[in-house]
Amino acid sequence: MVWKTSKLGDACEMIKRGVGPKYLDEGGICVVNQKCVRGHSVNYTLARRHDLDSKKVNEERYIKVGDVLVNSTGTGTLGRVAQIRAVPPEPTTVDTHVTIVRPKPNVFFDDFFGYMLIKIEEEITLAGEGASGQTELARTKLENEFFVSYPDSILEQKRIVTILDQAFASIDQARAKTEQNLKNARELFESYLQQVFSQRGEGWTESTLGEFAEFKNGLNFSKSSKGEKLKIVGVKNFNNNFFVPLQQLETIQIDGCLASGYELKENDIITVRSNGNKRLIGRCLLMGKTDRKTSYSGFTIRIMLTSQDIDPEFLTYYMKSASTHELLIGSGEGVNISNLNQKILTALPIHFPSTDTQLQLVENVKKIEFETSKLIQVYEKKLNTIDELKKSILQKAFTGELTKEKNKKAVT
Repeated sequence: MVWKTSKLGDACEMIKRGVGPKYLDEGGICVVNQKCVRGHSVNYTLARRHDLDSKKVNEERYIKVGDVLVNSTGTGTLGRVAQIRAVPPEPTTVDTHVTIVRPKPNVFFDDFFGYMLIKIEEEITLAGEGASGQTELARTKLENEFFVSYPDSILEQKRIVTILDQAFASIDQARAKTEQNLKNARELFESYLQQVFSQRGEGWTESTLGEFAEFKNGLNFSKSSKGEKLKIVGVKNFNNNFFVPLQQLETIQIDGCLASGYELKENDIITVRSNGNKRLIGRCLLMGKTDRKTSYSGFTIRIMLTSQDIDPEFLTYYMKSASTHELLIGSGEGVNISNLNQKILTALPIHFPSTDTQLQLVENVKKIEFETSKLIQVYEKKLNTIDELKKSILQKAFTGELTKEKNKKAVT
């Protein structure tokens, strides 16, 4: 069996970006964007509409079966690929953030070409150039700097696709089951947290957050080549953390010195006040001990306790509970960006027991959190293993090993 290796551009009939659309609410034609390309499939429900009267679309830029769509801009989206395996539900093109990669006719079995692009997806993702959030993949780079291997026999390509389809179907089932187990583990802790903080037992006090805390919005920092060095808590640091993750914080240098009152102290709580993703509003972190000067961004608010009647860890868990979080995000204001302000935090209802009971509840919550975190680690490790298995199978498929193994088994 003869295998060929070539530049991607030499294996393709066309590699071109889409159109700059003139958007419509209805009518026109379907336009696939970056959001549509995920999980190696195309979600047409996320597509938008283009006005053909304002700008015509060349026939070649209508997507068809066999085409592979490659996200070509944006951190976090660049590099994602998806093949068109079925005729689109209506005439469809792509916007300028997506590249159509079309195979040469009579050279490839369509589905094999799709797997061939999945094989180099990670390389494509790493090849973007430009500032953070503005990364791009040039068409010429896609054509000339990526190499693909394939057998010259379309029959052999079909055999490889059959094996990959069967293997990936089983792998995808295992991944879906593991993802559900991971979701269940996370929900187990969230359910317990909600149960703890929905108590209204004897001796519990009802108050508002403003009764025992003060608030201070963060600063918008600009980097400098001189001045004081600081660690900064930003919105990206809030995912799945309880304490401020000091090792993950960005260190920046500012002009002059940090303004008075903006250095985080132990037991301060920081919460997200503004973000395009409303679900991040109200996320909290507790500041632990540190010997590094640390501040917080303008998208966050600092909560400083003024009373010893409430334990900072108890309050942080309280604010992480589902009912409290729903209160906070339900109070967000604004159209394009949700906002949480000091007025809303001041009026936030808080229910709490005696200090001793608070400490005991915190210990109980930590035990459950520890056990669920072990489960989460097991499932996350399994997901990584599944992903590595997929990569390994693809690697074998595109070096000819996969069909060699099948042939050996058939002979024996």
